[in-house]
Amino acid sequence: MHLIEYLDQNSWIFQLFVFLLGLSVGSFLNVVIYRLPKMMETQWTKDCQEHLGQSVISDTRPFNLNRPASHCPNCGHGIKPWENIPVISWLLLKGRCSNCHNPISPRYPIIETVTGLLSLIVAFHFGVTWTTLAALLLTWSLIALSMIDFDVQLLPDNITLPLLWLGLLLSLGAIFTDPRSAIVGAVAGYLSLWSVYQLFKRLTGKEGMGYGDFKLLAVLGAWLGWQYLPQIILLSALVGASVGISLIVLRGRDRNIPIPFGPYLAAAGWISLMWGEQINHLYLRWSGLI
Repeated sequence: MHLIEYLDQNSWIFQLFVFLLGLSVGSFLNVVIYRLPKMMETQWTKDCQEHLGQSVISDTRPFNLNRPASHCPNCGHGIKPWENIPVISWLLLKGRCSNCHNPISPRYPIIETVTGLLSLIVAFHFGVTWTTLAALLLTWSLIALSMIDFDVQLLPDNITLPLLWLGLLLSLGAIFTDPRSAIVGAVAGYLSLWSVYQLFKRLTGKEGMGYGDFKLLAVLGAWLGWQYLPQIILLSALVGASVGISLIVLRGRDRNIPIPFGPYLAAAGWISLMWGEQINHLYLRWSGLI
């Protein structure tokens, strides 16, 4: 019996594997979320120094997604392999460094758990197919983009642009949509938010969103097709507006402080990835169009 047939007949094994894989990927995403913006900032500083003809001041110590090895930011204690098991190690250590006992943010196990659960949902929804692999890649990328945008209000091209091209390539195999819908979706996704940005800027003199948001919606258009863009924009706008108003009313947040839109786009895109067809069908039935 082929492995795929075996996993298809014993789907719980496949789902358990994907869940555990998701936990491990979540641990890696914690590294990406923290380090990628710092790597970008370092590169921008170097580029500016070179452009201005200044002597480039750089740290000779390597800093990338692999090095330095994970360590406690307070005492520098190197994280041992048994201290880096997703979720479990944090629970066993009671959320503290084993050396200096400084608190470890619960954000790390939360991201690992969320990544594992969303991965499990993807595996359950799409089954033992190549579609699951593609959907997992998009899911993991959206988690990283959401958290980076939440932290520093950036949606790195290092993630969005490869996703855009991958979405267009996947359309050749009609994984989620056809090539025509993917191309139109990418263009329409970018231009729709770009147009809103330009109109808002002309009317108010302010920038309502960043170019990363345009690229992220282009990514979702390339992956899912132009047909899902209205749904994604509506869902993200509703959630974003609800959260923004809640922060202003309940926490007294200054309305002039920008709220990152990327997480809402990512959440709406993931919902459309999973249940977009059903949502569109329900809307058409509710509106009497079918």
